[in-house]
Amino acid sequence: MRFVANVRYGAMGFVGEFFSRFSGLRLNDKVIARSDRGVETGNVISQPRPMSADAPDPQGLGEILRKTTPDDAVKVEHIENEIKPQEFKFCEKRLAELKLPMRLAEVEHLFGGTKVIFYFLAEGRVDFRELVRDLAREYHTRIEMRQIGVRDEARLLAFYEHCGRELCCRTFMKNLEPVTMRMAKNQKATLDPTKISGRCGRLMCCLRYEDQTYNELKQSLPRKGTRILTTKGTGEVLSHDVLSQTVKIEISPGKELVVSVDDIQKVLPPESVEGASERGEESAAGPARQGRSNEGPDRTAQRNAENRGACPPQCERNCGRPHRGGPTPERRGEGRRGPAKPQPPQDSES
Repeated sequence: MRFVANVRYGAMGFVGEFFSRFSGLRLNDKVIARSDRGVETGNVISQPRPMSADAPDPQGLGEILRKTTPDDAVKVEHIENEIKPQEFKFCEKRLAELKLPMRLAEVEHLFGGTKVIFYFLAEGRVDFRELVRDLAREYHTRIEMRQIGVRDEARLLAFYEHCGRELCCRTFMKNLEPVTMRMAKNQKATLDPTKISGRCGRLMCCLRYEDQTYNELKQSLPRKGTRILTTKGTGEVLSHDVLSQTVKIEISPGKELVVSVDDIQKVLPPESVEGASERGEESAAGPARQGRSNEGPDRTAQRNAENRGACPPQCERNCGRPHRGGPTPERRGEGRRGPAKPQPPQDSES
């Protein structure tokens, strides 16, 4: 019978589902497992679950080969205390000789010896092909260079946070999601960087845990500056407490009151000052439109003629010059130099 369990493996603390073909696995057991990277050690972090007998072969799952034996424990200790320090020292030496702009953070030597992973930090892309050739020539195995950030460095090297607990990224977090200052402001946490920053120097990941809950609770609270009707009176919202679901209102100058969300009966609409001003403008513009509509036919004709560029009826000379619009078609060729000279007729040959 086969079983499925979650296993944490690798220096980065990866978590994945592994199946086993033997029974007797328990929570917190140390095992030797085969992942997509190779054979390595891991810890069982969930109770094994039995698979049905007619279930097909699991695809995409790692396999738990066995529990860690005393010989395996000796080999792991040898890798940690002797092999890894030598690999770290040799890589740092080659980095200095090649003058590569990168800093080595950690070395991971897989239990099976099929791969050695070097974790480093750098500002940008680094051409380390010559370094990889030197490492492969020295250790005769697959070499992988992996660039990481400061949060991954804390996951690799740090252990405990200033809250007293082990780092979240080392214990249960799979992906390092972004954390923003808005989350800290939303929870009204202190904005002192030394108090809300983790071992990596970035904002603590725990600020993200309750962000969704805070956003949902804020939906039921009225905004600051709005006027609300409560069982204790009408007032303007000054502030609110998200967790206790209470708001502080000012019911009169100098008199403040704290009420619960359950006591709010209605959110009053804001006074439309703009609407009143628009109504005043409309009333002022009404007579102007009415006076324009009462213009006589002569004034209307004059306005239309000015827009077309023709002479208005009051122009006795009938000069044809544009008064408001463009030049009339008849006088289009006339400018400051007088009317255009007539052109001689062109000869046409038949």
